[in-house]
Amino acid sequence: MGRIVFGGTAALLICIFLSPKFIEFLRKREFGQHIREDGPEGHRQKAGTPTMGGLIIFLAVAIAFLILTEFEWRSMGVFVVAIACAALGFADDYIKLSRRRSLGLRARTKLGVTIAISLGLWAAARYGANLAPTLELNFVDYHIDLGPLYPLLIYLVLAGTTSAVNLTDGLDGLAAGCAGIVLLAYVGITFLTSQYDLAMLAGCLVGACVGFLWFNAFPATIFMGDTGSLGLGGAIAGLAVMTKTEVLLILLGGIFVIEALSVAIQVISFQTTRRRVFLMAPIHHHFELRGWSETKIILRFWIVASICGAIGFTIYRQSRGL
Repeated sequence: MGRIVFGGTAALLICIFLSPKFIEFLRKREFGQHIREDGPEGHRQKAGTPTMGGLIIFLAVAIAFLILTEFEWRSMGVFVVAIACAALGFADDYIKLSRRRSLGLRARTKLGVTIAISLGLWAAARYGANLAPTLELNFVDYHIDLGPLYPLLIYLVLAGTTSAVNLTDGLDGLAAGCAGIVLLAYVGITFLTSQYDLAMLAGCLVGACVGFLWFNAFPATIFMGDTGSLGLGGAIAGLAVMTKTEVLLILLGGIFVIEALSVAIQVISFQTTRRRVFLMAPIHHHFELRGWSETKIILRFWIVASICGAIGFTIYRQSRGL
């Protein structure tokens, strides 16, 4: 427990102390956020806010984790996957900033890199951590042997989670806060099952999210960018794979599922009926256009994320008889 608390605290303090200089550096380089023209009108004033804050998040995590880790396969697999996803996000952010537009890497490039990262996570889980190629149904204490389809499951978990966290990153502090809540649930899950190195990594990620929120909370002075959202999504996906909670992640990360579903529903509805279900998707923009303040949306989404995380953690604990 001491290592977990120390790692989380170290990551938090590193984030808090390094962020001001990093924000100043980004401002001098004019690495500011480009706002989509079809986004909410109120977001235009956020144009130019420094982005790529995910670099600070994962620098803090890397320093704390690499000093304290015991280099176990499960924790190292999750760490490498998170860094790889953050690197993919950084490339996307850098292209957007250098070309001064809201579009980054090509979809085919993102797909290919995501597949490669998924295969790396599969190899670490299957041959490094010696995990069985099964899908665990924690709700009913049953598992399905996937055999050769196991890599496909890992790809779907990684691609789905990174995309969902990225979609949630649309309001100040929303993605960082929700990710921190989900990761806190994984601290509990890994600690209960005596996966202490993995719990320490999750603790470092929670600490970094909280430290980043010091500057990312409304009104934000820095955004995490795709560097942060894809990296955090990769970390959560990796934790789900290494703890065999791929199905339970649907509940643990319920707020991310809601955000992703709102986009899917909006697209399907518009393509089939030419009508929109929401005023704008993802769903947090719908509430913005209905007149909710940004702070109210963020706090209520954090509450929903906390409820989902608590229920998911309770189900996992009961399914393991802990």
